[in-house]
Amino acid sequence: MDALNVQAPRRRWVVALAALAGVLITLALGFWQLGRAHQKLALQAAIEQRRGLPPVAAAELGRPGAAEALRWRSVTLRGRWDASHTVYLDNRQFEGRPGFYVVTPLLLEGSGIAVAVQRGWVPRNFLDRRALPQVATPAGPVELAGRIAPPPARLYQLGGEVPGPIRQNLDLAAWRAETGQPLLTDLSVQQEGPPGDGLARDWPAPALGVERHYGYLAQWWALSALIAFLYVWFQFIAPRRRNRRA
Repeated sequence: MDALNVQAPRRRWVVALAALAGVLITLALGFWQLGRAHQKLALQAAIEQRRGLPPVAAAELGRPGAAEALRWRSVTLRGRWDASHTVYLDNRQFEGRPGFYVVTPLLLEGSGIAVAVQRGWVPRNFLDRRALPQVATPAGPVELAGRIAPPPARLYQLGGEVPGPIRQNLDLAAWRAETGQPLLTDLSVQQEGPPGDGLARDWPAPALGVERHYGYLAQWWALSALIAFLYVWFQFIAPRRRNRRA
């Protein structure tokens, strides 16, 4: 009997400490998700601010740190297409339809560097999945407006990348070695302008995932509230209800 009397308070303390730890951990995880959401909102504000700045000179793309410092700034490029190395990135969606993102190296005029240009989206041929769409690529000098962006987004794929014009993903460092061109590997340019060459250029906004962080925040704080409720219920409310019935 004495042993039971000694163990009962200890058990209550263990349960109380476990509940307190659970509440504090889930609260902290919720605050961490809130901080991540605020960081993403600040990044979104920075992107919008950069979008409103004047265009940068194409020569600035090759300087160290340009990929981060100039990301989402507008730029005007002059050069020649390396059409023989055009790549069609598969399984890219536009208005709910599957197709390709067309990426071609552009040899910049007077700079000695090349840039991967995401030229736009084109639908695929559903009768022949290996058929390449017809995309007009001028042979002479071209001038285009675009926006500095990260390398093309990667999609999940099984196994390694298979060389060829149709690919799931594009690694710019490997592509540089493959093409033999002085290609920048830490940035690309998303071409903007009307779809005069048959390519749609309504690029999606960067997916920052702010809503996901708020969702995780709600889950962690709901779990914290549940732990606190269960502790109060089983340690205080339920025993009193049993005593009243006795």
